[in-house]
Amino acid sequence: MNLEDELKLALRRKEPPPGFRQRVLAATRRPRHPFRNLAAAALLTLLVGGTTAHFIEERREGERAKEQVLQALRITSHELRDTRQHIHELTK
Repeated sequence: MNLEDELKLALRRKEPPPGFRQRVLAATRRPRHPFRNLAAAALLTLLVGGTTAHFIEERREGERAKEQVLQALRITSHELRDTRQHIHELTK
């Protein structure tokens, strides 16, 4: 038997076993709990990951803002010290 004949034989139409249609229909009507559980787990993972990333970015922004405020306070402190010293020298 050549390859073509083997393929024809393997791919010929076959009648399904008795009850096949009913089993397929019953399987499609059954609840898909494993799929739902996987979908819920995937959604939860995305939400947690997204929320975590959001909070991390907010924290970084907060730290940058804190550093800017501290830098502004240092500059103001130096300016006030210089101004106080200048006034003190003028009043001598």
